[in-house]
Amino acid sequence: MRTAMLAIFGAMALAACAVSPLADEDTSALNVEAPDAETQAYPADLRRVSLIVADIDESLKLYRDVLEFEVNYDAEVTMSGVALPAGEPGAKARLVLLNSNDSWVGWIGLLQWLDPTIPAGEAPERMGVGDAILVFNTEKVEEHCDAAAALPGIRVTAPASNTTYPARAGGDPIVVRTCYLFDRDGYFMELNKVLDRENYNKG
Repeated sequence: MRTAMLAIFGAMALAACAVSPLADEDTSALNVEAPDAETQAYPADLRRVSLIVADIDESLKLYRDVLEFEVNYDAEVTMSGVALPAGEPGAKARLVLLNSNDSWVGWIGLLQWLDPTIPAGEAPERMGVGDAILVFNTEKVEEHCDAAAALPGIRVTAPASNTTYPARAGGDPIVVRTCYLFDRDGYFMELNKVLDRENYNKG
């Protein structure tokens, strides 16, 4: 079971990645500019979601090629085995960071142990407590869903269709075009497009 259960509408979820020597505060190599903390409405951002994967090159076929995230960082890092309690101390791993529309939040990290490797977990069939749901907004739900389904190891649980969420107080029900699937490493995701943005933004 994974370490957190999050369903984030228009973003994504799971555990943040802690590696050594790369620090989250070191943005010089990531082609990003940190926002001015004094202008932020809230003290914390969900900066990114980092996913431990078996084969980054295969994972990139989904996150880069299908969902069209942009690779912003690709390097070998040394893992402490402590801050992120996985693998052996001193193990080598490959870290790839991808961003979409925002240069600071809503990123995906892909982390693959290289030497020594860590065993892949068993691909889930059902969701449960401790699992995570990644939610991606896309204007191309059908196109992205069909392209993802064509990749090896992808399992679509529900093809593109409309999902209706209960209304906010005084508003109309919210209709979203959705598609649901497991990626090749067992991470579950929803691809969605809000069909009535005006109604969604009310309240």
